[in-house]
Amino acid sequence: MASASSAVGNRSRVVTWLLRLVVVGYLVMLVAWPTGLIAQNTFADGLGGMRRALGDPDVTHALWLTVRVAVVAVAINLVFGVGMSLLLVRYDFPGKRALSALIDLPLSVSPVVVGLALVLVYNPRYGWFGEGLHDRGIDVVFATPGIVMATCFVVLPLIIREVVPVLEELGDDQEQAARSLGANGVQTFWRVTLPGIRWAIVYGVVLSLARSLGEFGAVKIVAGRSIGNMETATLLVQREYQNFHEDVAYSVSLLLVVASVLCLVVVAILRPSEGSHPEPIKEKK
Repeated sequence: MASASSAVGNRSRVVTWLLRLVVVGYLVMLVAWPTGLIAQNTFADGLGGMRRALGDPDVTHALWLTVRVAVVAVAINLVFGVGMSLLLVRYDFPGKRALSALIDLPLSVSPVVVGLALVLVYNPRYGWFGEGLHDRGIDVVFATPGIVMATCFVVLPLIIREVVPVLEELGDDQEQAARSLGANGVQTFWRVTLPGIRWAIVYGVVLSLARSLGEFGAVKIVAGRSIGNMETATLLVQREYQNFHEDVAYSVSLLLVVASVLCLVVVAILRPSEGSHPEPIKEKK
């Protein structure tokens, strides 16, 4: 019996190590190796490629436009994401399942289709609403608002799918207790609900920010062929690479990768450890 159990234990350890090697190899091939090649090509001639990229006005404009669009899109999705999460978890209403399914639509629909739909609706010449808005001096597609809308649609589920499970786990006992003690809805949210879901919000915001920085398909359709003016960092990478300015394309790509990785690192550092929570104060008898 002892030899049989030891054989089973050795076999399980071998299987465990094989699975670990497969997972690590998969991540290396899919993430680490391509990222390493980008870094290698970026610094092939030292810092010259990065200096040329950051000295190009089109590159700086594209980077700032990308940051502005990402921040605005994440802020909009933060407000509506938390609101929709509370609606889905705390209330019952007809069509609740349909709304939950629609929230996941951006994960299954190609971003190119999203961009095309926005063009059909907001095109200033033949769009449903675009012509009327254009007459009033408001342009959506081929302008910054269209890029923000496309980005908002793409990152819509990320905050909601982080907050909803946490709200379900927390329950509403503490919220009902706060309301019974006289707290209104705003006070209950800020003092009871928000502290419980703050880390879910942080993770959702970080994922949304990283996704917004790298969005390409929907933004490509909505931005059109405007070079320089409405060109985000991902669109600039494509143009520079196709024009054989590979050093600039590699440099901007590396900046996008570093920004996304830094977001995740900051969250990992700020996240409290499981044992760091203070002990509850016991009432003295």
